[in-house]
Amino acid sequence: MILIPAIDLKEGKCVRLRQGRMADTTVFSDDPVNMAAHWRDLGCRRLHIVDLDGAFAGVPRNAELIRDMVAQMGDVPVQVGGGIRSHEVIQGYVEAGVSAAIIGTRAIEDPGFLAEAAERYPEQIIFGLDARDGKVATEGWDKTSTLDAVDLAREAQKLPIAGIVYTDIDRDGMMSGLNIPATLRLAVESGVPVIASGGVTTLEDLSKLKEAFVDRPDLLMGAITGRAIYEGTLDLQAGQALLDA
Repeated sequence: MILIPAIDLKEGKCVRLRQGRMADTTVFSDDPVNMAAHWRDLGCRRLHIVDLDGAFAGVPRNAELIRDMVAQMGDVPVQVGGGIRSHEVIQGYVEAGVSAAIIGTRAIEDPGFLAEAAERYPEQIIFGLDARDGKVATEGWDKTSTLDAVDLAREAQKLPIAGIVYTDIDRDGMMSGLNIPATLRLAVESGVPVIASGGVTTLEDLSKLKEAFVDRPDLLMGAITGRAIYEGTLDLQAGQALLDA
């Protein structure tokens, strides 16, 4: 289980949103490449990057910047999401050294695309499931569907994907703790390893998450944290030490 720092990109800057609202943005750095190096130097074992502009536009908007960030990370794996809706985009990221491409909107609107991507890039595709009250949201969280996240996760179990990033949108950036019951249910009912996201705030949140998966540690890849490590309510190294214990 690993603690994964997040860098969200908007107009070339490192930002955090609240509940995915572009109008509620906090800028934490004007230099995302340097921020990536910062988390690398603190010993992060994986980095999570989201092209927020790309998520809303439907095509990458910060691809060149992401390539520079990946190069800065060296041997540390990087997973990238936001606007990944074609095989050409996936190929470009893979060639740039990205370890896993996160597919959300296109996978939900076109399940066949997710299957094709997983077959082309086995274990290099992560299914991004972002939900409000269990229902999946798409297009940068701008639209909420009637599709149930658990049902979609069950279907993904058949594919050679690396895992699922499951985000509770209502908690994302709100410093209110993870939705652990929903995360555990999705993992157990689908049998697909998950990366928990949305609301990680303190060491206690990580402790509760670890405890919830004590009987199925194989289903928890780790947790993504953003605002908490930028505002100082969670120390990255202490968090990883807790998960390692």
